[in-house]
Amino acid sequence: MQGCIDSAPHEAVSCRTDRIGATNHHKKQHEDRIMTIVSLPSLPLVRTPGLSALALIFALVACGPAPDDGKADAHRASDANTALAEEAKQAKPPLLLDDAGARTVLDEETRAFLATQPLLASFNDLPEEDAGGPYNDRLTDYSPAGFDHVRAVARTAADHLSRISRAGLKPKTRVDLDVVEQVFRYYAGAPAIEYGLIDSYFGHVPYVVSQISGPHLDIPKLMQTQQRLKSEEDVRDYIARLAGFRNAFAGIIAKIEADAAIGAVPPRILIERSLKPVANFIAEPPKRNPLYLALARKITTIPGLSADRRAAWLHEAEDALSYAVYPAYADLKAVLVSLLPRGRAQAGVWAQPDGERFYAHSVRMLGDTTLSPDEIHDIGLKEVDRISKEMDAILRSLGYREGSVGERMVKLGEDPRYLFPDTDRGREEILDYLRTLVKEVNARVPGWFATIPPQKLEIRRIPKFSEAGEAGGFYTNPSIDGKRPGIYWINLRDMKAWPKWSLKTLTYHEAVPGHHFQISIQMNAGDLPLMRKLAPFNAFTEGWALYAERLAAEMGLYKDDPLGNLGRLQDELFRAVRLVVDTGMHAKRWSREKAIDYMYSVTGSDQSEVVPEIERYMAWPGQALGYKLGQLKILELREEARRELGDSFDIKEFHDVVLGDGAVPMAVLEAKVKAWIAQRKAGPASGGNG
Repeated sequence: MQGCIDSAPHEAVSCRTDRIGATNHHKKQHEDRIMTIVSLPSLPLVRTPGLSALALIFALVACGPAPDDGKADAHRASDANTALAEEAKQAKPPLLLDDAGARTVLDEETRAFLATQPLLASFNDLPEEDAGGPYNDRLTDYSPAGFDHVRAVARTAADHLSRISRAGLKPKTRVDLDVVEQVFRYYAGAPAIEYGLIDSYFGHVPYVVSQISGPHLDIPKLMQTQQRLKSEEDVRDYIARLAGFRNAFAGIIAKIEADAAIGAVPPRILIERSLKPVANFIAEPPKRNPLYLALARKITTIPGLSADRRAAWLHEAEDALSYAVYPAYADLKAVLVSLLPRGRAQAGVWAQPDGERFYAHSVRMLGDTTLSPDEIHDIGLKEVDRISKEMDAILRSLGYREGSVGERMVKLGEDPRYLFPDTDRGREEILDYLRTLVKEVNARVPGWFATIPPQKLEIRRIPKFSEAGEAGGFYTNPSIDGKRPGIYWINLRDMKAWPKWSLKTLTYHEAVPGHHFQISIQMNAGDLPLMRKLAPFNAFTEGWALYAERLAAEMGLYKDDPLGNLGRLQDELFRAVRLVVDTGMHAKRWSREKAIDYMYSVTGSDQSEVVPEIERYMAWPGQALGYKLGQLKILELREEARRELGDSFDIKEFHDVVLGDGAVPMAVLEAKVKAWIAQRKAGPASGGNG
């Protein structure tokens, strides 16, 4: 019953199994100088419908030079961190700029970074001038050299921004510089760690390919749902991207092999789980592949395109799938199979080279905290105890008195009275119910929020080909121009995972007032620099969405619905358990089985949900910490504001303060709220909805 922002360029994350992500809920990386354009060398040929020699061209590409394995790169980007930034500032004089000059530097560094991230640009449908040039026909460079390059670009950008003297600048400019510098530090990755991938929402993840994220999942998802297809030029770009799969996947494979060469190999179970979506994606003939079907559906809506032209382009797409996409996935499958005997038995990232340092970085960046894993573990245990007691009281009132809270929740979850039919019609009923819930919460929003975003929201089922490895639900953000809606996705593979009483809290988390609300407000903030609109601060984004679940109860959306409120508490318990199992596996060296047993026994969630959740935490160390830690910080700040302002506390104004400047590091949020409290205490009271 969890979700998230999708991590595809994404991501938002969130991931209830929250991405991307992102805000995947989600996403960035940067610069165009050494960007490898992974598409056909003779791109004009790809852009001409009906090319009889296209298959030969793909064969030539496949036989072309392998991507740089990065071994000759003596300057790894992985040394980027705050300490080096301080050294850089000491070595070079500060830059004395006015506000306009500082903004110019910030925008230039953003364009340089985004030029390395064509998928992120497509995800947000950015103007080419903001993205460092054309991007819809390109794929990201995932090779070892590409990994080093994006980290170097991010580190250089962060160092450049850190050198700008804040003296004399407006407060907003100072905050913009500080926040965007932190974003670039995020993408510079864990210091001295050479393995993994820089994900556009989750930052530095330890495994290039996993069962829940990676280019093999993110690229098709983006091309089906986010890539623009409104003109014939867009169709050319789409097919050029298809043509680039073979080279892009050669880079992915080179990175996997380079990581393995230094001892960084994923847990065996994650390799096994990753194989299924790879094999499934090429199981059907090209004309039945989701990438072909998406183009075939959308090409009919392009004005002025004749039937003959449509047929010619679809023929090109079929060839691209046959000669570039399918061989790329077959190559990846072969590499994963060859890696299986070396897959690790240990669940935690501690078992990887320098894994303890990697986890410390993940806790700091994704948990946005200076707390130690032991401290986080203890907070999780205390929250589990508190929430379990609240659930026990409700269960007893409903007549469920025997057994632990987890055992009683298992029994409740199996009650057929609350399950939708495991049929196509039953799945449509769930989608209709979710749409009804969104209408109900939207009707109450004006009493709690002064700013209501205009972007539309759609509710969709996760495509069948990717269901097995996906989160229970997640959100993908709208385009910055608002023309493409935000999308709330739900995984309907296992209908037993969705008793009716569990769906309210998922909806409030992913949609309104959760991810869709927060991310849409962020993207609609006209005066924010672009990189701030895209900022993937995990603890803020996921903390807000979990706060939104609790806020929904305060808004009266669970009135006379004890089962729905029980579902809310179960999901909050789920997030508290995450603090325990994430630190358990990655710091305390728990096994996968111990983590599964703990989560199942405590939450009472179905095994079909618990197992992929635990495996998700294995793939994304530290990401699951952001929900509860972020929520607790927002609640702490709200209570401080209530206490300090008394009757003049205004919940609408508080929400504007939290959301108005987009996602920020939690320390910045705390400073903002404290400044607002001081300002309100110094000025006239306005009253409000307490």
